[in-house]
Amino acid sequence: MDNQGQGTAGRAKDRPWLMRTYSGHSTARASNALYRTNLARGQTGLSIAFDLPTQTGYDADEAIAKGEVGRVGVPVSHLGDMEALFEDIPLEQMNTSMTINATAAWLYALYIALADKRGIDRKALSGTIQNDIVKEYLSRGTYIFPPRASLGLTRDTIVFSVKETPKWNPINVCPYHLQEAGASPVQEIAFSLANAIQILDDVKASGTVPHETFADVVGRISFFVNAGIRFVTEMCKMRAFTELWDEICEARYGVDDPKMRRFRYGVQVNSLGLTEQQPENNVYRILLEMLAVTLSKGARARAVQLPAWNEALGLPRPWDQQWSLRLQQIVAMETDLLEFGDIFEGSSEIAAKVAELKTAAKAEMERIEAMGGAAVAVETGYMKQALVTSNSARVSAIESGEMPVIGVNRYTESAPSPLTAGTDGGFMTVEAGAEAEQIANITAWRAARDGAAAEAAIAALKAAAAAGENIMEPSIACAHAGVTTGEWGRALREVFGEYRAPTGLAAASAPAPAEAMAAAREHVARASATLGRPLKLLVGKPGLDGHSNGAEQIALRARDCGIEVVYQGIRLSPEQIAASALEESVHVVGLSILSGAHIRLVGEVRRLMDAEGCGDIPIVVGGIIPAEDIAALKAAGVSRVYTPKDFEITGIIRDIADVAAEGFNRAA
Repeated sequence: MDNQGQGTAGRAKDRPWLMRTYSGHSTARASNALYRTNLARGQTGLSIAFDLPTQTGYDADEAIAKGEVGRVGVPVSHLGDMEALFEDIPLEQMNTSMTINATAAWLYALYIALADKRGIDRKALSGTIQNDIVKEYLSRGTYIFPPRASLGLTRDTIVFSVKETPKWNPINVCPYHLQEAGASPVQEIAFSLANAIQILDDVKASGTVPHETFADVVGRISFFVNAGIRFVTEMCKMRAFTELWDEICEARYGVDDPKMRRFRYGVQVNSLGLTEQQPENNVYRILLEMLAVTLSKGARARAVQLPAWNEALGLPRPWDQQWSLRLQQIVAMETDLLEFGDIFEGSSEIAAKVAELKTAAKAEMERIEAMGGAAVAVETGYMKQALVTSNSARVSAIESGEMPVIGVNRYTESAPSPLTAGTDGGFMTVEAGAEAEQIANITAWRAARDGAAAEAAIAALKAAAAAGENIMEPSIACAHAGVTTGEWGRALREVFGEYRAPTGLAAASAPAPAEAMAAAREHVARASATLGRPLKLLVGKPGLDGHSNGAEQIALRARDCGIEVVYQGIRLSPEQIAASALEESVHVVGLSILSGAHIRLVGEVRRLMDAEGCGDIPIVVGGIIPAEDIAALKAAGVSRVYTPKDFEITGIIRDIADVAAEGFNRAA
């Protein structure tokens, strides 16, 4: 091969995929510095992580946002923040992916408003908003509005984008988070394709796109996919996705142009499989998972973003993100991968596995279609229940050792890692003053804007939403008028209302190792005898964190071990949890927090429980929690702290039973 991009037999090398890292933290200013650094190191696109208040339509100064500002991403409250976020980054040259769902229309509007302000033609903008609200009801929990209203907002962005920003992908249908919630490959394929069908059917039924241009809508639908460690199966999954999508686009929507039927997807490899134990092993996992979406040319990702090796520990540092970027660059530029056509074409093993996945996925899609489509499958709890059950089986397989995880349930002995030996513990922490800085920022922004213009823009937005009109141009007008994220969210909440999705626990099954379960049931029975009534556990998720997988598995296993469980789902205020602890007369409160806000939120729940007169109820906490924070939580009176390394759920349930009995004996 020469140095002019010529590969095997003089064939031109394929272009590499877009290379991204998912990033954003603390403030728009700090995130902008990170983006410019990553771009200078060879990253070819941006993937924006937003904080939870931004994702759920709140401003930093609202009570529910306490402790969450700038933690899992960057806060963007108004057009000024968007300007700071993209300072010195040319929008017309950038491919920007934004992981945003319930507030996708708003962040998209802010991005367009920034382009307008810079004098950039909207048609030059390229990128993606995730905008897949269905999977939020199922897996990640950053939804706001009921399904039908949410799908209406998605439809608005798609119709607007096809006309105004034709290079933009107005939705990334997202099986990524379905896998994180425990979905099997078949469920990933079936649920996400059913979701895409629901969205396209809604757009078609609305009559807002002429029949002759509907293929343009189909051609702008993209997907965001997860790649797990079983990389041969994962590669076959991608080929099945590609073939099924081509068939659906042609048969259901009459799309003749093969380019418009192409399965266009980006990928982040599986963060769920990253381990806190022996975290250096994660580097190998990330590489193998990446191969699943790059080896097969017929099903190769258009964009790849890789997590860092240390994301099971905390927020990656710039160097950690660089390491993951270099992995992509080595595969794309040093190997001969891009010199060949599809190296799996003609393989009978691959063809058989692809056919198996397609057959099973089609059967599941037919089942969902018979129910009335993806929206009905969400509203009835069918999809959520299926995911909870599937995840329970995965967790049980790890517990029993049937699914080996090196460093977790096999070969657990390890030398100390020099990667985590530094004073920072091997990861970055959010800037201490980020929340206060953002609150001051919002206060100054509101004081400087034309308040009457902002109110008028909000009124126009509400009127458009109430009338069923497309809300994109009114949202862009709000952005230009200085409206904030929380004000936009509040306006649409007033029109559409809020929604709480089914938990999926009621009818879910939970396979678990039989011997361990029998021992746990005996343990719980003894504790209940000590208490004088059945042990009762409140599982609560305070704050805005919607990642409910761990909480669901604890609640499910506790129920099956004989514990009475109170679980009301995600995004509860500390006030609601404290009140529920008192009203339900629980013996233990279990708090699940993965956003990094555990110190503040646990302290607030504790304070409010003391005020309610139930401060003697023990609290246990689970989440991604650094060692120094574990010590702080225990010093503050938390009875137990569980992190991802505590993978044996039945053991956790036995421990909770002990905590309840200990608490009762102390009180007595």
